[in-house]
Amino acid sequence: MSADTALAALADERVDHRFKGLPPDADGMTLGELAAQRRPLFTGGFTTPVLALSAEAVENNIGVMERYCAQHGLAFAPHGKTCMAPQLFEQQLGHGAWGITAAVPHQVRVYRAFGVRRIFLANQVVDAAALRWLAGELDADPGFRLVTYVDSVRGVELMDRALTDCGASRPVEVVVELGGGEGARTGVRTEAECEQIADAVAATSTLRLVGVAGYEGEVPEADGERVRAWLRRLTGLAVAFDRAGRFADTDEIVVSAGGSAWFDAVADVFAELPELSRPVLKLLRSGAYVSHDDAHYRRLTPFNRVPEEGALQPAFRLWAQVVSRPAPGQAFLNAGKRDAAYDLGMPSPLVVRSARDGSERPADGITVTKLSDQHAWLELGADAGAGPDVGDWVALGLSHPCTIFDKWQLIPLVEADGTVVDFVRTFF
Repeated sequence: MSADTALAALADERVDHRFKGLPPDADGMTLGELAAQRRPLFTGGFTTPVLALSAEAVENNIGVMERYCAQHGLAFAPHGKTCMAPQLFEQQLGHGAWGITAAVPHQVRVYRAFGVRRIFLANQVVDAAALRWLAGELDADPGFRLVTYVDSVRGVELMDRALTDCGASRPVEVVVELGGGEGARTGVRTEAECEQIADAVAATSTLRLVGVAGYEGEVPEADGERVRAWLRRLTGLAVAFDRAGRFADTDEIVVSAGGSAWFDAVADVFAELPELSRPVLKLLRSGAYVSHDDAHYRRLTPFNRVPEEGALQPAFRLWAQVVSRPAPGQAFLNAGKRDAAYDLGMPSPLVVRSARDGSERPADGITVTKLSDQHAWLELGADAGAGPDVGDWVALGLSHPCTIFDKWQLIPLVEADGTVVDFVRTFF
């Protein structure tokens, strides 16, 4: 199946019990048919809780990052594990993204099923079955490019063995992952070890060293100074490898970093790279930007530091209903851990929509204090007045996109007036 066919087929999927929040009277329709009806989110039969994704915010965020990368000479491979939504991949690629970043081979399989031609796999792959599949994809499609991490001599040995055993004909392109420091996540801790791993790669015929990479968000006690110091280690490693002739077998040197909290530092330090023996692909990998959020990344976005270069907008609203007012100052919504991200903070009540007349007001004085599996605990402060009534809808702002998308297989895409114009399918 071609990429265009696979994307088009998403609209042919039938509405049924698998998808939370969709109108029960739409069962049996295709998603395309339901989207064409342009139903209103609040009166069109959607059931609560229902997650809504703002069409305008998504378009704004993708456009902002496209302009930012172009201005700073960066290629862009957004981290797809944030959303795992092929429609959003296609939208980002249509706005100039170089490719899409994955974390594990399963995600690569999803990307390939929807025709993604360039993939940066930000992890070392030592699973022989996964490597056999990857080798098959590379051998079958000369236009497919995959770049993946290596971070140990042992990993190189396992990769080489698996690729040799399966008869891979195309070398797998690899970048040495420089770790963020002691106590960080994966990655090589010292430049001397990086050299040993590069030597191990050079001794194989199944792998080709094309660059260096890492993730600055793992720098311990990250701040602007520490992050930039680590980034200069990364670019210094690229320079040292180039001077040593380690990139002789590649036409392009890959230098990659960049989450959603420090991409301004990445842009600054990557701009300092001296001319190398080959063209350099300066690859940024921010992913959470596409939907942004109302807490974690809203506080950390580099655009807080460089507001003249753009502004991201939170794209999610989780709408739930008040189902119980058992005591003064207390209310419960019908959305909980199964529906809302909570690993980096509780949801934030933003808007109350009256069940009586559809009027909306700010959710002043209302706080989510706890999540149960299917309930949000609301505390009603003095500013809340009488508080929301049973049946009222409450919009929750959420934190950490990576754990929002994975709770919803299908998400209504909603315009500012509440009209549902499409449905975003996820594949976690």
